[in-house]
Amino acid sequence: MKKKIVALALVLALVVSVAVGLAACNKGDGTLIFGPEDADITFGMICLHDENSTYDKNFIDAARDLAEEKQVRVIVKTGIPESAACYDAAVDLVDQGCDIIFADSFGHEDHVVRAAREFPEVQFAHATGTKAHTNGVENYHNGFASIYEGRYLAGIVAGYKLNEMIDAGDITAEQAKMGYVGAFPYAEVVSGYTSFYLGAKSVCPSVTMEVRYTSSWYDEAAEKSTAEALIEDGCVLISQHADSMGAPTACEEAGVPNVTYNLATGTQCPKTYLVGSRINWTPYYAYLVDCLRNGTEIADDWTGTFATDSVKVLEFGAGVSDEAKAAVEAAEAALKAGTLKVFDCSKFTVDGEHLTTYMADVNTDDAFTPDTEAIETKDGVTYFAESEFRSAPYFDVRIDGITEINEA
Repeated sequence: MKKKIVALALVLALVVSVAVGLAACNKGDGTLIFGPEDADITFGMICLHDENSTYDKNFIDAARDLAEEKQVRVIVKTGIPESAACYDAAVDLVDQGCDIIFADSFGHEDHVVRAAREFPEVQFAHATGTKAHTNGVENYHNGFASIYEGRYLAGIVAGYKLNEMIDAGDITAEQAKMGYVGAFPYAEVVSGYTSFYLGAKSVCPSVTMEVRYTSSWYDEAAEKSTAEALIEDGCVLISQHADSMGAPTACEEAGVPNVTYNLATGTQCPKTYLVGSRINWTPYYAYLVDCLRNGTEIADDWTGTFATDSVKVLEFGAGVSDEAKAAVEAAEAALKAGTLKVFDCSKFTVDGEHLTTYMADVNTDDAFTPDTEAIETKDGVTYFAESEFRSAPYFDVRIDGITEINEA
């Protein structure tokens, strides 16, 4: 009996210890902490929202993986707006001993640059930013990934689903209209929805698409109502570049197929989820840590690809055919080999014409002045060279077949 009591006491002590450890990971003020306290590197993160946002959750999940994979201490500050509060958060992370500080939202950039200038002994990195390759701040860096390739593959799945609906007589070829819930009419969103559309069009030539904006990265009610408006306007399949479960929920309630971003929703939306895509941020985090540990230079602008495991196609939903899965596999292999270009100019038109030249805004200034010829020809293919001149997207071309309803 005495041995049983001792054993029970040990179990209870372990439970309490684990509970205390978990409590230490969440300070209750929007700060999350992962990894060993005695780590040689402390990695700070600034997130626009918390884990309720599918966008921020993707970054935070990668931070957990980083803490385990690289045995670093990670301090995450969530709910930090795109304002001077971002600079204040960066200063606080410096005060907590962070060696690297990473911010996840476009509007954080100027505030992170300000902190980088003030604390040259700390390395700063930023997702979706545009200024590191031109501003000359040695300890400030941008990172992104060629996620447009992942969205293209997700679009192939959407195209197969549209063809199934046409073949079944549920819709006509002319009714193959997709809807897209976008946050803002920025290049990142335009690049994403265009690549998704081109993936669908590669297998369903009659497809068209309608885009509506919510003017917010994360507004579940607005995203749901926008998806509902698209469905009401005749869209028979919905995708999104927005950060909540609003659009997937609207699709599940209406029985409309859905392609997601950042989160596979097969459990929450089993009737309508098809596939999704996301950026895997762990390779970039690991790259930053490795550079710091090895004393090697961090690239001003880093672009993750399939080769770095930075672009991920999410799990397939129950309604995805084997034929569609095989087509995605073949297209992914072609993208990796360089024989397929998402923005192949022969595959789309602008006002009825194929692009032969386009000046893109790569070296961003306040006036968003186009400065770089983005049309390249390699191996006989003329294409828009997205992500080849900087990591963050700069494809902002409005192509035929896509209609924007409420561009801000």
